[in-house]
This record gives sequence, C-alpha cells and structure tokens, in this order.
Amino acid sequence: MYRTRTCGDLRLADEGLVITLAGWVQKIRKMGGMTFVDIRDRYGITQLVFNQEVDAALCEKANKLGREYVIQVTGTVRERSSKNTHLPTGDIELIVSALNVLNTALTPPFTIEDETDGGDDLRMKYRYLDLRRACVRKNLELRHKMAFEVRRYLDEQGFLEVETPVLVNSTPEGARDFVVPSRMNPGQFYALPQSPQTLKQLLMVSGFDRYFQIVKCFRDEDLRADRQPEFTQIDCEMSFVEQEDVLTVFEGMAKHLFKTIRGIDFKAPFMRMTWQDAMKYYGSDKPDLRFGMRFVELMDIMKGHGFSVFDNAAYIGGICAENAANYTRKQLDALTEFVKRPQIGAKGLVYARVGADGTVKSSVDKFYSQEVLQEMKNAFGAKPGDLILILSGDDAMKTRKQLCELRLEMGNQLGLRDKDQFVCLWVIDFPLFEWNEEDQRFYAMHHPFTSPNPDDIPLLDTDPGTVRANAYDMVINGVEVGGGSIRIHDSQLQDKMFKLLGFTEERAQEQFGFLMNAFKYGAPPHGGLAFGLDRLVSLFAGLDSIRDCIAFPKNNSGRDVMLDAPSVLEPGQLEELNLVVDIKK
Repeated sequence: MYRTRTCGDLRLADEGLVITLAGWVQKIRKMGGMTFVDIRDRYGITQLVFNQEVDAALCEKANKLGREYVIQVTGTVRERSSKNTHLPTGDIELIVSALNVLNTALTPPFTIEDETDGGDDLRMKYRYLDLRRACVRKNLELRHKMAFEVRRYLDEQGFLEVETPVLVNSTPEGARDFVVPSRMNPGQFYALPQSPQTLKQLLMVSGFDRYFQIVKCFRDEDLRADRQPEFTQIDCEMSFVEQEDVLTVFEGMAKHLFKTIRGIDFKAPFMRMTWQDAMKYYGSDKPDLRFGMRFVELMDIMKGHGFSVFDNAAYIGGICAENAANYTRKQLDALTEFVKRPQIGAKGLVYARVGADGTVKSSVDKFYSQEVLQEMKNAFGAKPGDLILILSGDDAMKTRKQLCELRLEMGNQLGLRDKDQFVCLWVIDFPLFEWNEEDQRFYAMHHPFTSPNPDDIPLLDTDPGTVRANAYDMVINGVEVGGGSIRIHDSQLQDKMFKLLGFTEERAQEQFGFLMNAFKYGAPPHGGLAFGLDRLVSLFAGLDSIRDCIAFPKNNSGRDVMLDAPSVLEPGQLEELNLVVDIKK
C-alpha cells in the first residue's frame, strides 16, 4: 500500500507509531541541518522532518523535492516542540526514515493555498490544480454531504429516485435549448433538458407518487454569478397533493439540511409572503429579509408641493436606513451615481436626514415645509440619526425594482447581509401569466403546466392577467433556491392554458401531445418543485458564485477554458451529421 494513514488524521495519541503517508509537497523549509516538508492530501497537512546529522543522504534527497511533487514517506510520529495551533495535526510531526518520490511536478502557475496568487481565468484553466486548494475542496465536500442528506431525507419520506433521459425534445417556450444533432435521423435534433418537467409529470401518471432526482439541467442563457449553462437540480414531484402538502414536505427538507449541515434548528414555520406584497414592499420576488428597510409609498405625502419630479411621478417610495444620517455628501453622491447606472436606470435620488432633535433636513427642503417632512418621517417610523432615501418614476414596478437595488446596496454598505444568518420564506400567489407588449401576448410566468389558483379559474375567460398561479418559491437570504407549482392534470384546462398562451392545436400537439395524451389515461392531481443544488451549496458555504461549488465550471462566456470547449468539429464529423456551418457575420 502507498499509505497506512492520511495526512490529516495524526494526533498526539499516535506518538511513537511508525506510519506511511502519501501525498503532495506543499512547502519546503530548510533550517540549518534540518529540512521540514509539509505533505498534503485530501484530509490535511502533516509536517515531515529530515535531519542531516541522522541521515545525510535522506536529507539531501528531501532538499531536491519541489512543490507539488507526489511522495511517499515512512517515519515515526513525534510530539512537536513548537506546535502549530492553526493545524489539526499541529501537535505532531513525522520523523522520516524513508522517502519515495512517486512523481515529479512542474512548478504550478499559482500557489496551492487558500490565499492564492492565481486569478479567476488562470485557476479555471488549471482547475485540477485549483481543486487541490483546501477551500475549494471543502465546497465539494459540502456538496457531497448535502446531496447525501437530501437523498436520506427524501428516502425516509417515501420518494423514489428515478433517472430521466438527457436526450429529449426541444421546448422553445422557456430559455434557449442546447440542441444535439441526430446522425441516424438526418436534419433532426435532440435537446438537452432544461428540466425534467414533463417527464416527472409522466411518472406521476405512471403511479410513481413520490419521485426525486438529483439531475443535470441545461439552459443556453446569459450567465451571472448564480447561473451556469449546465447546473444541478434536486427535482421532485408528488401525487395526490395540494400546495400545503408540498410546502410542508420541502420546508422539512430545508430544515433537515440546516440542522445536519449547519447545526441550525429552525423550530418555527417559514414565513410566507404573497408575490404582490414582495413586489410592493421589497421590489423583488426574492426579498432578502435579513434586514428591514421595507418600502414606504409616499404618493399622498410628497405629491403636489411644487417639486415637479414628484408631482409628475406615477410612484414615489423610499427606504429608511437606521443610524445612517452620518453619511457624508460624498457618500450620498456615490449612492446617486449608483442608482443612475444604466443597469438600474433611476434618474436621481432624494435624501433626508433625521437630526438628533427630530428635525428633518432633506435635499429638497425648498419644496417642503417641516410639517410635511415630519409627516414623511412618521410614515417611515424614522428616529433621530436615520437616513431616508427616496426614488420616483413614471412606472411603479420599474421604480420598485430600482429601489430594491438601492436597498440591497445599503444592506451591503451597513453590513446587514451576514452570510452566517439565514432567513427563509415562501413566496406564493405568483401571477399565472406575464404580458409581453412587444409580442402582444401572454407568456407563462413559470411554465405552461402550472395550475391556476382554483379560486381564479373563472377569470381565465374574463381577465387572465389577474389570475394567480398555484405556485411557490423558497427564498433564503434573497436567493431563490427552489420553486414549483401544483400542475394542471385536467386535459380541458390544459387545452385552455395552451390557447391563452397562443398555441395552435397543431403546435400544442406537436410539442406536448405525448403529455396531453397521457392525461387521458387517468392523471392524478400532482405538484412538486425543484431546488437548485448549486445555489443551496453556495448559500450554505457563504460563496458569492455557484462556480466555486462546481468541480469543473464554465466561465462567464460559457466556455470551459480547461477543455477549450465549445470547439469546432472536424469536417468529417459535420458531414456524418449532415450539417453545414454558416456563421452569420
């Protein structure tokens, strides 16, 4: 065997034992006639000691080692005279009696340490080296533990894990598909699944009343910190359930993960908030509730006093930042520039400070009496030392979203978004449809199989824009970690849904005929949801990007710079697939 123990599990109780370790050289330090080598494996680091006076040849061999050499050593465990309190193995060292170099290594392009000198692009190119860093490895260990606990919880709840196909039909209603040409069917293409949505519904028709799968999904969409072209879902579906049943089971799963992984025991039920309230008070369908600054609408107070920006606005609203009245003019100007960024789009920012005596001084004092400003202060419940920030605009929803960005920025600046604090909630009662002005048609806010709220079904014929979906999202710290709905299981209701979405009978049959036909053979009421495993892991790990918890991620351009993918195909491959590449310029 190459090793009898791992580098991270040696302790004082092992003193005097002769053991064998194998791993990579982390550091080499030469001090007089002594050479110290840190050997590293997946489990930790152990200090090796070579003594020139005891074995000159062995010490000389150790002096020729380089970083990341793969070595095997045998030696005796001894208590260290100068202990390292930062290492679990810092109480001991290994007095080496035999050294075997298993493989040499080039000098790595960046240091294999938590605080590395490698930039993102370089580390992505040499991801196999980046994965040797303890901080990256811990993210994947966390991912493993979370996937294990998900399977354990769902198994105990009676769920069956069922694999579904990776080569499926294209569904262009959602995000863009990744497509795969079929050699055996010239001119035809598979699609990689954006999710196993229709397949898990078919499993419900098949009588598998509790299904789950930890599954790869693929979407060809613009990338952000929480998006990758391929990502992993915890995909789940249940039969004979209503919304409350689904929320209960999967709130239980979230609580199980928090307790087993983070040691946090949520006793109380998760908060619930309607989509309307989330947008009204936070400007987001995934509000971060770790801090306050709930929106206050000011139309009745601030309109009609001669300040044209407010007088002509369709919405005026603001937030109150506690104890931030000491913001300097420079800081306030920076906030104004922040909200005027093109990606946010506000035209300006109005601010007001509440003084120690309770008086209010604002950037629009000449338009408002102290009496009106006091009324505004009272609307916020503002106290001495607080800072009020106000935005306005001619589109209420757009302005609320701008105010949401300002709220999150203030949360960051004031240190209110603690990554070790978790606030969970369900957002419910989403709109079933969203209207597209350009296309002059409705689109499904979730997907075409989402059931309307039973109370709103009559409105499908008279006012479809007001129909609520029987849908729900789980939000943790401002991140949508999971979402789903009760599905339509009635063929006639599904037909009506397709018509409202602009599907012809022929198109609906072409794309979803297999599902609609299956429903004719007795479909049970069913519903479910999917969690983003990558997002859950990054949230539990306190990461800013899901890339850091994926073994081999893509960059922001969707490229794998390590494998150099995507890449061009050989002419022979294209010919075999009956493809001709004609790149538009």
